[in-house]
Amino acid sequence: MKALVYEGVEQLNFRDVPDCVVPQDAHLIRVEAVGICGSDMHAYLGHDDRRPAPLILGHEAAGVIVGGARDGERVTVNPLVTCGTCAACRSGRENLCATRQIISMPPREGAFAQYITMPAANLVTVPEAVPLAKAALAEPLAVSWHAARLALARLQPTKDTRVLVLGGGAIGLAAALAVRAMGLEDITVVEPNDGRRNFLIDRCGQRAVASAEGEFSLVIDAVGYAATRRSASGLVAPGGVIAHVGLGEDDGGLDIRRMTLQEITFIGTYTYTAQDFRDTAEAIFTGRLGPLDWFETRPLSDGAAAFKALRHAEVATPKIVLTPWC
Repeated sequence: MKALVYEGVEQLNFRDVPDCVVPQDAHLIRVEAVGICGSDMHAYLGHDDRRPAPLILGHEAAGVIVGGARDGERVTVNPLVTCGTCAACRSGRENLCATRQIISMPPREGAFAQYITMPAANLVTVPEAVPLAKAALAEPLAVSWHAARLALARLQPTKDTRVLVLGGGAIGLAAALAVRAMGLEDITVVEPNDGRRNFLIDRCGQRAVASAEGEFSLVIDAVGYAATRRSASGLVAPGGVIAHVGLGEDDGGLDIRRMTLQEITFIGTYTYTAQDFRDTAEAIFTGRLGPLDWFETRPLSDGAAAFKALRHAEVATPKIVLTPWC
């Protein structure tokens, strides 16, 4: 089969790889759509030791089951594989499983390929009316759904609660959509890139600004750099919540003294629970998250060019979805 293989810093090659071997407890999935995630970009730039070359990246996938009793079934893929038996899994916090694995990290190859294999428990059936490219957004949307759910549970907001999202990429936009779906309306997205900010305003109906002032009860950092953490520390209101989603860089930025004196809650959030993923998929299918028409599609064979365009900030849309069968 063909796959887009990460082979070194800023090196991607669309080439032949061995066909998938299907484990007894898994299904073979013909990938129809797979999004480019920020973590894929970190790996591409050589910033993620968890994703060493050579490796097939990609974990935001949807496709069609091939073979077996569910042959032809359209599914979106929860890429997080967990043991199902540890204390975290039994308590419904599978994302904290000590032996968790995610496709696109060894030992599991990713979905920038024509086929992948996945356990049945990781597949959510997609209605015929929902395009698979849209269904592939379930993974990044679930990341933000999980973050919003945790933050709002801590904050106990009212409808007047002000929310600030730092970063207007797919995760930031998804966070704004999730918070709105959960009942809040006063939401501002900070996005310094002019093209992307204008896209958020014109195509996504978001209140998007280059920088923010004032105080916000909830700040969601969808970037995760020292500079955005510094902004979050300064803009969150006393008694407020910072939900940290981005993994841009490890250190710096937080004003621990202010957070302590003002009783500000910091929540680190990682991926999602299995229920979060199912809830997000259902929200997509029922339209609770809006039309979700803010992505563009490109052939997987042109994936290297897509990564290069993202690298040089030449893409206004928050998400590129690759289609292996173009």
